[in-house]
Amino acid sequence: MDPVSTEPGGTEKAERPPNSAEHPFPVRSIAVKVAQWIDRLGVVWVEGQITQINLRPGTRTAFLVLRDTAADMSLSVTCDPDLLRNSAVPLQEGSRVVVYGKLSFFTGRGTLSLRVTEIRPVGIGELLARIERLKALLAAEGLFDPRLKRPIPFLPNRIGLITGRASAAEHDVVTVATTRWPAVRFEIRNTAVQGPTAVPQILEAIAALDANPDVDVIVLARGGGSVEDLLPFSDETLCRAIVSAKTPIVSAIGHEPDNPISDYVADLRAATPTDAAKRVVPDAAAEAALLQELRARAAAALRGWVDRESRALHQIRSRPVLSDPLRLLDQRHDEIERHHRSGRRAIDHVLNSESTATRHLREKLSALGPAATLARGYAVVQRVAGKEREVVRAIEDSPPGTQLRIRVADGAITAAALAAQPLGPRKESSTE
Repeated sequence: MDPVSTEPGGTEKAERPPNSAEHPFPVRSIAVKVAQWIDRLGVVWVEGQITQINLRPGTRTAFLVLRDTAADMSLSVTCDPDLLRNSAVPLQEGSRVVVYGKLSFFTGRGTLSLRVTEIRPVGIGELLARIERLKALLAAEGLFDPRLKRPIPFLPNRIGLITGRASAAEHDVVTVATTRWPAVRFEIRNTAVQGPTAVPQILEAIAALDANPDVDVIVLARGGGSVEDLLPFSDETLCRAIVSAKTPIVSAIGHEPDNPISDYVADLRAATPTDAAKRVVPDAAAEAALLQELRARAAAALRGWVDRESRALHQIRSRPVLSDPLRLLDQRHDEIERHHRSGRRAIDHVLNSESTATRHLREKLSALGPAATLARGYAVVQRVAGKEREVVRAIEDSPPGTQLRIRVADGAITAAALAAQPLGPRKESSTE
C-alpha cells in the first residue's frame, strides 16, 4: 500500500517516492525549483559593458547582453524599452553601465536573465575617478616601484607584439623596427584593443607570449583614442598580469598625453608605438657608426698609451744609470784608487815620521848608552868575587887587593886594586 499524505483541505494524495532512475523528476519540477531558488536571491547592482542591444519597435521588452570588462563572461538582461529611450546619456554597444534588477529564470525556455528596473550610465568623470583610485591602490602596493622594472634586452631574439589586426600601430612598430634592424623577428598576436573583449584577449596573448622561451620582450601597442577606448589598458586584471609576467613588457598605448595605468606598471613606457620600436630595437647604422667610433677611440687610446710608454721608456733609458751603466763603477773605481793612493801616502808619511822618530830615539839611545860613554874614554869597573860581578861605585867597594874587571870601549881589562885615594872636596864656583 502506497504511503499517503494529506493536502490542505483534507484531501489525501499519495506521497512521491525518493528521486531515482526509476522515479525521475519531470522537467517542469526542476524548472520550478530553479525558478523558486533564484527568486530568493533578491535584487542586486551589477556593473558591466553593453555588448548587444535588441530593441524592436512595438515590443514591451528590450533585450541586452551585459559583459564583464575583465573576463569572457556575459549575462542576458531584459528591461522596459523606456529605460533605454529615456536615458540621460544615450546607451549604445560599448557603454559602461551599472544596472539594478533581479535575476529571473524563465521556465518556458529554461533561460536565466537579469530583469532590471534602473540603468545608470558610467560617465567619463566616474571612469577617471575609478582609474585614479585604482592607480593609488596599485601604487600603494608598490607595483610602480622602479626596482621592479625588468631590463629590456639590447637586441631581442624575438619580439612579441600585441596589437589590433591590421592596425597602424602594428605597421609602425614592424616598419620602424625592420628599418632599424633588418634581422628582427616578431611574434604577433592580434587582439581587440577596445571594447568588452579586449582585456580577455590581451590577457590570453600575454600568457602565450610569456610562455614562449624565444620571446625576449613583449610590446603592447595601440594608437590614440578616447578615454573609453583606452579603458581596457587601465583594467586591474591586465595591470596585475603585466606585473606578474616574467618577460619584460613595453607599454606603447596612445600618444604622449595618454597615460593608462599599464604605462605605470610596464617595465618600459613608450610615448607611441613608433617610439616603442626605437627603444626596443637598436639602430644598425647607428650601432655600426658607434662601433667604428669606438674602434677609432680604442686605436687612438692604444696609440697614445704606446706613445706614453715609449716616451717613459726613452726617459728611463736616457738616465745615466742606464745610458752608461759602467759610469758609476768607473767613478767608484777612480774614487777607490784616489782613496787608495791617499791611504798609501798617509801610511808612508806615518811610517816615515815614525822611522825618523825611531832613528832619532835610537841615536839618542846610542848617545846615552854605555857603549857611547865607553867610546868617549870612560870605563866600567867591576869587582870580581867568584862568578859574581859588581860595579864599583865607591872606593869602599874595592879595597886593596880586590880583583877588578875594567870594561873599556874595545874590551875588558883584568886588574887588582893596589890602593885607594879619595878625592878632595869640590870647589863650588859662583857666577856673579
